This record gives sequence, C-alpha cells and structure tokens, in this order.
Amino acid sequence: MTNSSVPRRTVLRTMALAAAVAGSTTPLWNTTAFAAAPQTYALTIKHLDRNGRPTGAYETTVTGVSGPGADQEVQPHDASGTVTVRLPKGRYLLSSALTAGDGAGGTDWIVQPRLDLDRDTTVTVDARTAAPVDVRPPDRSAGFLHSAMVVEVRHRGAERLVNLISASANLRVAHLGPDAEAGSVKQWFDSYWTARSVDYALGYVFTGARALTGLTRHPSAKDLATVKIRAAALPGTAGTGSVDLQPSAGLTVGVSRSLATPGTATYLVNPERGTWDITYMAPRAPGGSTNRYSADGVAVRAGSTTTHVFDNAVFGPALAGRPGVVRDGDSLTVDVPLLADGGGHVPSSPSYASASTALHRDGVLVGTRTGAPGRAGFTVAPGRAAYRMTSTVKRTGAPGTATRVTASWTFVSDTTTGPAPVPVSAVRFSPVLGPTGTAAADAVLRVPVTVQGAAAKGRVRVLAVSVSMDGGASWRRVPVERGAVLIHNPGAGTGVSLRAELTDTAGNTLTQTIVDAYRTQ
Repeated sequence: MTNSSVPRRTVLRTMALAAAVAGSTTPLWNTTAFAAAPQTYALTIKHLDRNGRPTGAYETTVTGVSGPGADQEVQPHDASGTVTVRLPKGRYLLSSALTAGDGAGGTDWIVQPRLDLDRDTTVTVDARTAAPVDVRPPDRSAGFLHSAMVVEVRHRGAERLVNLISASANLRVAHLGPDAEAGSVKQWFDSYWTARSVDYALGYVFTGARALTGLTRHPSAKDLATVKIRAAALPGTAGTGSVDLQPSAGLTVGVSRSLATPGTATYLVNPERGTWDITYMAPRAPGGSTNRYSADGVAVRAGSTTTHVFDNAVFGPALAGRPGVVRDGDSLTVDVPLLADGGGHVPSSPSYASASTALHRDGVLVGTRTGAPGRAGFTVAPGRAAYRMTSTVKRTGAPGTATRVTASWTFVSDTTTGPAPVPVSAVRFSPVLGPTGTAAADAVLRVPVTVQGAAAKGRVRVLAVSVSMDGGASWRRVPVERGAVLIHNPGAGTGVSLRAELTDTAGNTLTQTIVDAYRTQ
C-alpha cells in the first residue's frame, strides 16, 4: 500500500533503483493503479488510566465499518500508552478495554461507535470517563459468575460488532466520540449469577446513537420470570446431565450447570431480553452416545413460570416445525423423529436396537431402508400414485421407554417441479408423568392428545385412540373427549401402550403405535 506521506514520484524512483540494482529491466508502471490506491491517515490513540496517567494496560481494536477501510481490523499497541496506525479513509468502530491495576480493580471498556477518519486524527481513551455497570439480582447472597457485553454498529448496509466477556463483576463502560446515526448502535449486556437454589440470567438490550456510559439495573423478584428445567431418569439412564441457558438473540455467552437426574434446575430471567434457548445434555446411556435436546425461542413473562421437561415419556413421533416427508421431482425423503420426548424435544442421538422405513407404491414394495429412526430416501417412478410409508424403531429397555414405535402413513403423491411437502401427520400423547416416566397404578390418568402436521388446525376427519396393557397383543378403544383420553391404569409395574388411527380431511391416513408408552408404579 502506498503511504500518502511519500510522493508517488519518489516511490517510482525507489522501485526503478531497486530493479536496476537487481540487474533487471525497469518495467513500464501503470500509474492508474497508484492513483487508485486508497489514501491513508494517521490515527493516534492515547490511553489514560483511572488516575489520568498514560497506561500500557489496554487492548484496543479498530474495525473498519464502511468506506475504503471497511475490511480493515487492527489491534495496535505500545507500552507507552500512545500508539499510531495508518488507515484508509472511512468509518471505523473503536473498542478499548483498559485493565485497572493488576486486574483486581476490574475493566474499563470504552467504545467509539463512530470514528470518521478523513484526516490525521487523535483519540484519547480515558478510563476516568467510564461509569460502573451495576446490574445485580434481588438475592444479595447470589454469587457472580460472568457477563458479556456486545456493541453492534450499522452503517451504509454494513454491520460490525465488538464484545467483552468478563469474569469480574467490576466492569465500567463509556461512550466515546460523536453520536452515530439514530438507531444505528445496538448494545446488549448479559450477566449470570448463582444462589443456593436458583440461578439468575439478567439481560438488557439498548438501541440508539451512542454506546452505554454506565448501566444500573436492580430487578425485583416480580420483574423476573421463572424457567424450570426438569430432567427425567428413565430405567438405566440415571446419572448427571448438563443444562445450558442463553438468550436467543445476538452473539453472547450463556450459563451452564450440571444436573443430577432426576432433578430440576431453576432460573430467574428477565423478559426484557426476549426469548431464551435451552440445551439439555442427557446422561450417556451404557454403550450409547451423548444425547442432546434443545428448546429454542422459549417465551417468558414476568411473574410466570415456564417448565420444560426433558428425556421423559411419552416418546413418539413429532412434526412440529418440519414437513416430515418431502417430494422433490421423483425423490421422496422422510425425516420424522420417532423418539421425541414427552415435551416434543427431539434427541440428537437416541439409543435404539434397530430401525427401518419401508415404502409401497400402489401396493408394490419400492424398497426398505435401515439406519437412523424415521429417516430414509427413495426414488420412485414418475406420475401420480398411492403410497404407504411405514417407519419403525425398536429399542431395549423397561416399560416406559417406548420399546417399539411405528408410524404408517398413506397418501397420494405426484411428480413435482421442486421440493414440496407430502401430507403426513403425527399424534402426540402428553400425560403428566413422574420424573421416572411413571404414572400411579390403579388410577385414572388423563392423557392429552394433539395432532401435528397435515391434519393439524381442524383438518382431522377421524381420530381414534386405543390402549393396550399387554404389550400390544390386544387393544381397547378409548374415546377422545375435549382433546384427551382417560386411561384406567393397571397394577404397578405394567407398561401401557397407545395407538392412534387418524384420517385427515383430504383422505390421508396415519396409524401410529407406541408400545410401552409409560409404566405404572
């Protein structure tokens, strides 16, 4: 890059001399290329500590936002506290973190969202301008874990961000420089705390023309929402899992903790931060893989409690947020989780003994695929035809672990010009069960029944539910009333199986069977 302080003629002479010394001929230079080289300016940054003295205890980043310097990012440093860097003309974002003393005094984070470099410029980063971030939960005994603050800047269609993650509650922040354009600066702060029986996740978002100078928030208990995460322990799965919680929106860090199963983790979060994402890692089953569940975009409301139960019965097919079966030209692809847990959470690596999917076209077998439960692909003959697709998964275990799940769909499908959903459905059974997937023996259990997929939202023509107490050898019909069935549970230690038979308003059908859906105790 040509330095603007050196005349272009001098640069050409130097290059010509170097070529001559090397014994080569001097090329014909394209002066247009030099004219197009971006002009640069000196940016001098002075760093002052809390006593107003120069300090070398800083980390400064200058990031290009727009203009010729949009792709620039530098981290200049000089132990004297004053550093100079040359950059092309443009809009920049400056972030500087100054460490107080030996670090025990905390950090002063100073952000300049708008730094327009169109001449030699000097910027002074002064820790004395920073004000404390005083965000804490209502429980004064809660211990601080960590925090994250992010500043996002938008200008002329570009977006840049800087962030600071802190393991100390002693954080001070300040805005530097002129205001940016209205609404172009977005900043959020997330802090996490722990107490004896509850953890706190406190997050706040701000939008305007400036970065924050200080922040004070002392929410009361009534300002916060409760999120309970319950982990089940089905037969053979007791152990220790882990829970992660973090805001859905924006780059940030979350909070993690271990959770003995069966057990409950309780969080108090502030609704102002928006929705929250939960990840639960179940204990590894003997010989199995680590199994991950997630619940994203969990909405919360001040004063209310939201509960998510993971890895509990009834396990079965789920179609929330996905078409299940897709036809693309003459290819049929099925992706229906057959072992979603009772809360509808889809496991990443469910344990199973065997799984298969078979497809018939006009009564003739197209093929059978084995592998992951509810996942397969087929190539079919062109044209319109009637299909029957059957997916089955079997696994070993005690009653209540869904030892066999089968979903069989019938539908009519024709060649498509692109990916198109095939009308399939799933039925969810959602009884309230104990933390080990059990229900009281010799008692009446209400089992809510919901429909997902093509037949949802009033598109059910016929829905019948049956129950079996002998592993599916015999079945008894139970009426569906007000969105649920009532089951008279057998004696303790018995597996209860459930079957749904559905026809939607277009004539597509589903027969779904869950053997050992739950057990009695």
